[in-house]
Amino acid sequence: MRICAAITLLSTLALTPHTASAADEAAEYWFNPSVSLDLDEDTGVELETAQRFRREADGRPDTYFARLWLNQALASNVTLGAALERRINDGAAHETRLIQQLSTRHGILRTRLRLEQRFVESADSTGLRLRPRLGLALPVTEDQRLQFKTDAELFLTLRSTSDGGDTGITGLRTQIGFGYEINPRLSVSAAYLRQQDIRDRRPDTVGHAPVIGVEFSL
Repeated sequence: MRICAAITLLSTLALTPHTASAADEAAEYWFNPSVSLDLDEDTGVELETAQRFRREADGRPDTYFARLWLNQALASNVTLGAALERRINDGAAHETRLIQQLSTRHGILRTRLRLEQRFVESADSTGLRLRPRLGLALPVTEDQRLQFKTDAELFLTLRSTSDGGDTGITGLRTQIGFGYEINPRLSVSAAYLRQQDIRDRRPDTVGHAPVIGVEFSL
């Protein structure tokens, strides 16, 4: 019963437009390659990168980031991670982030709780943001190498990087797509992503992006 409810909720979030009374829509293109290395049975490191390309006419900068992760398995279905991220915003203030997250697997259900400390150049203060995410991973083929994936993630800003900046629920990200394991070391994914930045007293901004992911394990 809980699984059915979760599937219904995630399908609704991922497929239904969450438009506010007014919103600025924009097309984007995201590429997300990463490489990981196991240090032992329970510990691993990962270098995650992303390139997010946006139209200049929309007034939103292209973004490039690299995250260095240290991941520790606490149980067969629970992983604790910490990362240092450097984010380059082409034509806007650059940013450094410290990230801590807890990820779990429960059958087809996936959860992730991420806490971010954001250091934006020339900002008034250090930002603090919580990002809970709920997702599904459903095997499509008998060998489970092809999976259908969908998730929904809230952005809860606890402290803004600017004086008087928005706090509370400031974003919603939904994804729907497929992942395929080519071999034990290489996986690829393709998804549609919808990113809604929720802004107080201003129109929301909504980005629509195809996301291509490549994961390589050393």
